[in-house]
Amino acid sequence: MLVEVKVPVLSESVAEATLLSWHKKEGQRVDRDENLVDIETDKVVLELPAPATGMLAKIVKGNGATVAGGETIATIDTGAATSTAAVSPAAGATPSNAEPASAPSSGEPASAPQGAEPRSAAASTSASAPEMMPAARKMATRANLDAEEIGAIKGSGRGGRITKEDVAAHVEIKSQPSPPTPEASAAAPVEAVAAPGGNRPEQRVAMSRLRARIAERLVQSQSTAAILTTFNEVNMQAITDLRARYKDKFEKEHGVKLGLTSFFVKAAVAALKKFPIVNASIDGNDIVYHGYYDIGIAVSSPRGLVVPIIRDADSLSLAEIEKQVADFGKRAQDGKLTIEELTGGTFSITNGGVFGSMLSTPIINPPQSAILGIHATKERPVAEHGQVVIRPMNYLALSYDHRIIDGREAVLSLVAMKEALEYPISPLLEA
Repeated sequence: MLVEVKVPVLSESVAEATLLSWHKKEGQRVDRDENLVDIETDKVVLELPAPATGMLAKIVKGNGATVAGGETIATIDTGAATSTAAVSPAAGATPSNAEPASAPSSGEPASAPQGAEPRSAAASTSASAPEMMPAARKMATRANLDAEEIGAIKGSGRGGRITKEDVAAHVEIKSQPSPPTPEASAAAPVEAVAAPGGNRPEQRVAMSRLRARIAERLVQSQSTAAILTTFNEVNMQAITDLRARYKDKFEKEHGVKLGLTSFFVKAAVAALKKFPIVNASIDGNDIVYHGYYDIGIAVSSPRGLVVPIIRDADSLSLAEIEKQVADFGKRAQDGKLTIEELTGGTFSITNGGVFGSMLSTPIINPPQSAILGIHATKERPVAEHGQVVIRPMNYLALSYDHRIIDGREAVLSLVAMKEALEYPISPLLEA
């Protein structure tokens, strides 16, 4: 029986997607729930699991193809014999554009000969192969590791057995991005351009769907909003002292480190409650006041900048915020954030300080009307009670849409954030 593999239904804000990378070739066995192909939207990369066990009979759409939700991209034959891999075109290629197995494309191995098993973890049963725990073997199979790669993994288990953690560490190292980025390499061809004047090489790489979307939204923000930025400085001494005093107890009780982000989120919420217009947005000729506080946190990932949303931040404790931020950061690196987590938001925070930035003017994330930029905290001489003292100082930048936010509200809201940071309430740490 033939089972269709279809693109999952995308969210209302995502019209189409790109097939980033097929993990199986035509004629190869696939197991139910095994990841078949990575699908890139303008927000996230989705994994599409196989709907049934069988043989991948036909790939209808190859790597780089643009698809819509519900579209059929492949078929699986559940009744076919799948113990051996048939001669097949390169992964992601349709039969019409496949190259002969005797002449593989650059950087891609030739297809397996007729009747030969694919080189995968399932085939790593030679006498020289190291012993693997069942969970490790399953992970290696999903990662398409061949016997040679498995042989290079040093087992940390009893008797030198390879554990799931050993395989995960190997896969993570293997997947570290290097120019050009993996998503660019998979989603579009790289064109080498010979520049005049000798050894001056160039490469032309198509933008990933996420990068193109980022570019579109930034231009939209600049061209449709009247963006101004106001600045202030905040003395972080009180926050620094609190973190030093409570960090060990906090981490022991909550299982997460006490960072700075949760303090900035709480300070922003306090200011937004005092000045609701900064938490509002424009819809046509209407101003929409939001009675909730969904704070977007800008996070860098190998694919570009993403902004996952902390929902109802006003009802969360410092520990709950830190846990969400840590989770967002990890899953952004792994490409595991969902579309829902990247949609919405009433206000955003971006931290250029983690990269060493001292001052910047952040761009508003439409349709929001303001964004807070925080920077590196550095010790500087400041005047305090008529004396020059050294304090950990941080410059804050609030960019706002002057169409609905006047300078008064913008400045006062930033001052409110400054005051909340300079005079935090320690019982918050117990929440």
